[in-house]
Amino acid sequence: TYKGQRAMTRFEAAALLNACLDRVTEVTDELKRLMAEFEKELAVLKGRVDGLEAKVGELEASQFSTTTKLRGEASMILGGMPDFESPLRASDGTRPANPNEVTFNYDVRLSFDTSFTGKDLLRTRLRAGNFESLPFRSGVFTLDKAAGTDDSVEIDRLFYRFPVGEGFNITVGALVRNTEMLSFIPSAYKSDILDYFGLAGASGTYNKATGAGVGVSWRQQVEKGSPYLTFDTNYVSSNGFADSTIGAFTEESGISALSQLGYRGKNWGIALGYRYGSQNSSLRDANFSSTVPDGGDTNSLSIAGYWGPVDSGWIPSISLGYGYNWASRLDDSQSWMAGLQWSDVGWAGNAAGFAVGQPPFTGGSDNTMLYEIFYRFQVTDNISITPALFYADEPRSNSFNDAWGGVIQTTFRF
Repeated sequence: TYKGQRAMTRFEAAALLNACLDRVTEVTDELKRLMAEFEKELAVLKGRVDGLEAKVGELEASQFSTTTKLRGEASMILGGMPDFESPLRASDGTRPANPNEVTFNYDVRLSFDTSFTGKDLLRTRLRAGNFESLPFRSGVFTLDKAAGTDDSVEIDRLFYRFPVGEGFNITVGALVRNTEMLSFIPSAYKSDILDYFGLAGASGTYNKATGAGVGVSWRQQVEKGSPYLTFDTNYVSSNGFADSTIGAFTEESGISALSQLGYRGKNWGIALGYRYGSQNSSLRDANFSSTVPDGGDTNSLSIAGYWGPVDSGWIPSISLGYGYNWASRLDDSQSWMAGLQWSDVGWAGNAAGFAVGQPPFTGGSDNTMLYEIFYRFQVTDNISITPALFYADEPRSNSFNDAWGGVIQTTFRF
């Protein structure tokens, strides 16, 4: 790189000469003099290049694949909910089942990302975890990382994404999630703790339906740094993808058809979303009757947006979202959230945040307010520790009694 009037080292001069040698056709006396002058440096450079080529050869011979990268995430979560009062009964039916003790669970995800052209993506993801249903895998305190596979390893993603034309991408897969086929989720709040606060205040629209599906995404082609439009539409069959008695294209299969129109800038974004759900689809919140019954369907509409400061400081990012759900054979419901998140709190890489909202509520007894506060220590580039506290007033999943809880989540990424 040209550095103006900065002095050049002998090794830099030798590298420059070495690059020229491949292009000269006549060996002049001046060239011979330069080669003699930098004879030692040229020998050192050649040795370094030969050594590098040898190491690259060893890596190519021993690597897992020339087209596939392994990405992993392992989370260990220490958490509990004091005075939890589950509306469920124990298996013997004689006493309440109150999972209110402190537990130490794990959630592991291994993604094999394969690209054949450099622009496409074949993702195969393995996942395992040992969470029980309550209190952290269902109900109002469902965690984002709370797999319950009874220690078995399962395939939970299998899809292929590829570009078609300019600005278009198509995704198709036997196990794909509707929210992962969107250009972006319109929220800057990223605690990775409570599942609800990762859904832009609209769990009816962004219901994380996972199954057999296909999606199309379009992004406006603009100059780098300029705001751009996005449009996404996708179809997911949650229940019928593996059952030949139901199929992936029937009302009984739990269809979720999601579309989003978004506009995004460098540090802000806004989106309007809509989802149609057939019977057996989910509104993704146990505080409300979350599964559409037989013969019913649901429509969910949302608007959400976020803004964040360009530089970290005392001003947090702001995320706001609202959703409305109207359905046959179900009461209409609405939801919302507001989140604040600060970056580089204490030192670079750390983050803190606070969120408040209401999961889908009908205006009757299901009128829960939900709160979350967290602080994420970025110990290294690969390790983070996140203590968090959360509170809900009178959630259904705690027999309509106030509930609170907390976790310490340690996540390793590689």
